Amino acid sequence: MNERQKLALDTLSTGVPDLDAVLGGGLPEYSFNIIAGTPGTGKTTLAHQMMFANATPERPALYFTVLGEPTLKMLRYQQQFDFFDIDKVEDAVRFINLSDTVLENDLGAVLERIQSEVEATSPGLVLVDSFRTLIRKAQSVPASELELQAFVQRLALYLTSWQATTFLIGEYSEGEIRDNPVFTVADGLFWLYQSVERNSVVRKLQVMKLRGQASMPGLHTFRITEKGVQVFPRTFGLVGREPGPPNDRRLSTGVAGLDEMLGGGIPAGDSVLIAGPSGSGKSALATQFLAEGARQGEPGVITIFEERPQDYVGRADGLGLGLQTMIREGALRVLYLRPLDLSVDEALREVLDAVETLGARRVVIDSMNGFELALAPAFREDFRESLYRMIMALTGAGVTVLTTVEVMTSFTDLRFSPHAVSFLSDDIILQRYIEIDGQIRRILMIVKMRGSGHSQDIREYKVGPSGLVVGERLTGYQGLITGTPHWL
Repeated sequence: MNERQKLALDTLSTGVPDLDAVLGGGLPEYSFNIIAGTPGTGKTTLAHQMMFANATPERPALYFTVLGEPTLKMLRYQQQFDFFDIDKVEDAVRFINLSDTVLENDLGAVLERIQSEVEATSPGLVLVDSFRTLIRKAQSVPASELELQAFVQRLALYLTSWQATTFLIGEYSEGEIRDNPVFTVADGLFWLYQSVERNSVVRKLQVMKLRGQASMPGLHTFRITEKGVQVFPRTFGLVGREPGPPNDRRLSTGVAGLDEMLGGGIPAGDSVLIAGPSGSGKSALATQFLAEGARQGEPGVITIFEERPQDYVGRADGLGLGLQTMIREGALRVLYLRPLDLSVDEALREVLDAVETLGARRVVIDSMNGFELALAPAFREDFRESLYRMIMALTGAGVTVLTTVEVMTSFTDLRFSPHAVSFLSDDIILQRYIEIDGQIRRILMIVKMRGSGHSQDIREYKVGPSGLVVGERLTGYQGLITGTPHWL
């Protein structure tokens, strides 16, 4: 069959932010799906969110409950979510309790009950919660694997012939996938995970199977809030923005002396790392870079982890940068990502959304140390991969990224980067304390510029009322990088 002869699958939107992207464009209509996972992973919440997003009076949803919590109790909890619509209950969403049928009869009687309800309603969606409980309780006489498989196949065939999209919800472990026939029959298999480490809870979703569509592979983080389920796909790029053609344009940092050392500024689309000890002026330089961009009509986004936005902006305005005005005018956005259970993909989604909304051309991540601390412990071991995905997603779309990192330093030893992520950076600017004649002074140097020439000078700089000011090359000394130079 050639491309023209292929039948396109109609899809339903799940109503779950970014889950459609993970599925490859939405949920195939009339598919037979399983939502599986251990108790407490969010299976019922996910099912309800998709149900309320798609149910209409013309094509209602039938939600079969089996020996679980009473319907009224379940509704009381579910109505706390924003997606819950009380006006849809009864007209578009109908709850049917199968407990009596399940307790008193076998699988054949259960199938007949489901068939009668479907024939009377012609639903667009059918959900069974919990299907695992239904199977266990309906077997008054233990059924063979073939009998169980026949029941599941008959149920799937019947509901598909009635053009209903189906979800079976159940508490399963991954070890059951090979031996349970329900997983063989299913068109789609959604597996939900939850892990607890220290005081953080990490939830992940995997589309293990989806017939007819190329879903996004891997584990995708999700969070449950008052809005319901929010999925954060493992994405590598900005949606809707194509990388621009290569150019030789240079971006001013807002510091004249530094621009001179950089050969005219930072190459557009580069990833820049500013490394230095605490108090060396990394944040001041980063904010000058953003402020200069805003003055030149290039919107910017700054992501902070260690200071509250009002404190950060206030300190920058103390340097005369006017960030508050830029924020009001829509030229700058400050993202404050502080929670200690943040996922990598959640942080990336926040940054990408802000970049897309603002049309930003410059992004600052201040700092790498704060970013790592904000992540849930489960994600910290993948920190380098996290930074790689974030930086590549941004620079791949032509955004220039500047990241700060605090390095541990003494006057006789300099550990350049505790994260071993310097390979991710096109350009590296190193700040350093030195001691001369009983005084602490600051020096700055360009360690690396990929594919571009740069100054080899070591220059002194000062952080004053107007920010960083880079002076002339320091001469007459040897061993400046050690922190304890000597007169020549």
